[in-house]
Amino acid sequence: MPRVKCDHCHLEYDEDIMIKEDSLNFCCKGCQGVYHLLKDDGLDSFYDKLGNKSIAPPLQVDSDVQRFDTKSFEDNFIKTTQEGFKRVDLIIEGIHCAACVWLNEKVLYDTDGIIEANINFSTNKAKVVWDEEKIKLSEIILKIRSIGYNAYAYDATIADEKATKSKRDFFIRMMVAVFATMNIMMLSVAKYTGFFTGISEEVRGFIHLGEFILATPVLFYSGWIFYKGAYFGLKNRILNMDFLVSSGATFSYIYSLYILFGGKGESYFDSVAMIITFVLVGKYLEVIGKKSAVDTLDKIKSSIPLEAVVIEDEIKKVLPINSVKVGDIVELKAGEKASFDGELESSSASFDESSMSGESLPVDKQKGSKIFSGTINCEKVIRYKVSKTYEDSTLNSIVTLLEDSLSSKPKIEHKANEISKGFSLAILSLSVLTFIVWYYFGIDLGFDYDGANHFEKSFIVAISVIVIACPCALALATPIASLIGISELAKKGLLFKEAKYIETLAKADTLVMDKTGTITKGKLKVKKARILDDNIHKLNLLYTLLDSSSHPISNSVKAYMKENFKLETKQLFDIQSVDAKGVVAKYKNLDGKLFKLLGGNIKLLRDNNINYKFESKNSVYLFAIDSKVIATFELEDEIKEGAKQFVSNIKKLGLEVVMLTGDNESTAKKVASSVGIKNYVAEVNPLEKAQFIQDLKDKNRNVIMAGDGINDSVALAKSDVSIAMGNSADIALSVSDIVLLNNSLNSLELAFTISRRTYKFIKQNLFISLLYNAITIPLAMAGYVIPLVAALSMSLSSLIVVGNSMRIKLRK
Repeated sequence: MPRVKCDHCHLEYDEDIMIKEDSLNFCCKGCQGVYHLLKDDGLDSFYDKLGNKSIAPPLQVDSDVQRFDTKSFEDNFIKTTQEGFKRVDLIIEGIHCAACVWLNEKVLYDTDGIIEANINFSTNKAKVVWDEEKIKLSEIILKIRSIGYNAYAYDATIADEKATKSKRDFFIRMMVAVFATMNIMMLSVAKYTGFFTGISEEVRGFIHLGEFILATPVLFYSGWIFYKGAYFGLKNRILNMDFLVSSGATFSYIYSLYILFGGKGESYFDSVAMIITFVLVGKYLEVIGKKSAVDTLDKIKSSIPLEAVVIEDEIKKVLPINSVKVGDIVELKAGEKASFDGELESSSASFDESSMSGESLPVDKQKGSKIFSGTINCEKVIRYKVSKTYEDSTLNSIVTLLEDSLSSKPKIEHKANEISKGFSLAILSLSVLTFIVWYYFGIDLGFDYDGANHFEKSFIVAISVIVIACPCALALATPIASLIGISELAKKGLLFKEAKYIETLAKADTLVMDKTGTITKGKLKVKKARILDDNIHKLNLLYTLLDSSSHPISNSVKAYMKENFKLETKQLFDIQSVDAKGVVAKYKNLDGKLFKLLGGNIKLLRDNNINYKFESKNSVYLFAIDSKVIATFELEDEIKEGAKQFVSNIKKLGLEVVMLTGDNESTAKKVASSVGIKNYVAEVNPLEKAQFIQDLKDKNRNVIMAGDGINDSVALAKSDVSIAMGNSADIALSVSDIVLLNNSLNSLELAFTISRRTYKFIKQNLFISLLYNAITIPLAMAGYVIPLVAALSMSLSSLIVVGNSMRIKLRK
């Protein structure tokens, strides 16, 4: 195939890939763009000066950033937050340690227009929120690239491929280092044996040469990631752990070159190789530790079906899950997992909901029943109507919540990051000071260091100070424990929207609980019913009014009426829900006469001037048409199994338990005394609940609120941490910080115990890392540690932190 020369870079390319423009030829769009830029700016004389010489074509790395600002990219990857800002999930390529995460977050947070930047250390996934009026996404991508990393939109398949490739590259670099270091160690055995048996200068020179040949690829190939990290850290005026590792190894390498080419003393090529190797091996083991912590998330994500069978005009079509719309009819075979939330179209079905609720027995469904994504069809082929797209589905919401929680950080981590900011600079300063004191003040503690001279001793001690310091253990202390804690909580059916709630929950002193659906099962049963007027038309109106409310009491009475009467719904209008009292509506008969319908508690009737005497220790529902009571119902709610033991255990943790309910005084007192709660407040509306929470906070109480209804949503939003039970209303879920998938009080107790355990291990990790540096740095400054041991101990400090964090899983 004929080859053509590019009119910009003068390199030759196959004719079929050339970009033709009139009489001009370009090898790529980059060359075409630069050519016109020079032309428009009057700089086309550049080509006269270039003559026939060729130049490298412009890098394409930045020419693709415009796609991040396109409408198609926004539709696929960008979301809008409630505050009106833009949000995107990115994969940051090139991150290999906690310091890399810190560097990227610092640079992004310092960029005007970026509201939030949280990076998940385990998956390199970044959650970025920005103000599009101040900055474009393409500018954010360029900012990330300017510090030596790359970013692209998060896509599960691409992310896994790149992560595998990155891990393979890391493994190859590590194995090169391990192979070379093992051979250097064999040469070192010969060299150190020669000290005792005698060795000629010529043989020693050959040994030094062999060590140089083996150490060089270790330093410049295996250790390249540390040089890269150090360069971009310095470029942004940050001294990071990469700088400490690379500078320690480089100084040892330069000094060893001096010895190799005629200087007196011993070379330290073996220390160079071992510093890089030990740190790389430590990092690799750290990656393995992190991987085991995110297995829960991987397991959930891997179980998501990628396609669905959609029925259109009785024709089956296999579509990607992202292409299925609300209202589509989906067919599901026995054993298959639902990808969407929906309503059952078939007459009946049986679903395994253990992944959502923890309930091992299959749940029977009837036509119209809700189907939840992530649950498994047990018996036969069924069809259901999609009510939520995959993006809004329960299963995807769980994955998103879990990923977001792994990306967020507790307050204590921000404090640790503040400590580690100046750590590297302090260590470098201590290293220089150590060298000056040892060399210029003539300190000699009698350590032989294999016959090293005074300068050599001073140099080795200074290098040891640099190498032994470990800011990585400090930076790793909180995220690795939080990661494992969040993972363990997820296994128990607890989804934390942000990791910071672990710390808040651990410090909590007050737990406020709703009654219905939280302490009780929320499945009220009609204990006693009195139908004062059995006119079927009036009962139909009662049934219609009940059908207009989603309150647990209304649902229970509705179920009772449906079971005992054959009823149908009528047309009502002006339906109004009255907080903590009931529902009011109007009905017009065929003659045009208006009737006022009331359904609720005794307060509702009294507010509408109906004086009706009715006393009961249970929850009640009264139905009246105009001023006449038609029916009364007394309902009782069963207390959840283990509720009394739960309250007792929570009190042992040092928390005060308060029950807050809109139910009547007698029912509230009965439930509270049954489970051992002394402090309760009854007959409060949603605003009064919220004010009660605010009053506690005004007394400097750390308040946790657990509830499940719409009437709890305001109070949940007011609390320090809000917990929604698994059967909660959508609005309660949206304002909650923690979601209990299985609706169990045992899970609620685990939320407190695992959070406290995780927070305890975070503090332990910080103590370990600070104690390690407090002990080892003075030892290194005093000359008790050689660089080789320093590198090994630095890696071990990080692994100790990871290993200690893994103990969170050992809780019985």
